[in-house]
Amino acid sequence: MKAFSLSLLVFFLFTTAGFAQYQEVKPTGKAVIKTPTILCEKCQEKVEFFISKRPGVTSVAVNIRKKTTTVTWLNDRTTLENIKTDIANLGYDADDIEAEEYAFKRLPKECKAEITAAKAKASALNPVVTPPANNQ
Repeated sequence: MKAFSLSLLVFFLFTTAGFAQYQEVKPTGKAVIKTPTILCEKCQEKVEFFISKRPGVTSVAVNIRKKTTTVTWLNDRTTLENIKTDIANLGYDADDIEAEEYAFKRLPKECKAEITAAKAKASALNPVVTPPANNQ
C-alpha cells in the first residue's frame, strides 16, 4: 500500500511539473494612443466599455486630461491598428486615424459640439502655413 501511495504521489508531481512547463506566456502589447476628441466622461465610458469587449484586448484606460488612451492586448488576437480603427469607428480620432464620419454623426449633440469646438481651437493655434509660390 505504501509503494502504491508513493508511486501515485511521484506520478502526480511529474504530471504537475510537466503541465507547468507546458504553459506558455502569451505575448502582449501595450500602447498609449492619442485620443484628442474624447473630452467628457460619457465618451470615456463609451470607449472603455466597447474597446474592452473587443477580442484580445485585456485592458483600456482613457485619460481625459491627457487626451490619451492606454491599451493592452494579446498579440495573437488583435493589433494596435485594429484597436485604433475600433476607436475611430466609435466616432473619435485615434493617433493618425480620424473618426469615421457616420460614427461621429451618431454621437450626442453635446459631444459633437465640444469636439468641433476643440478642433477649431486646435486649428486656430496651429494654422497651416503654405510656402509662397516661386514665380520666376
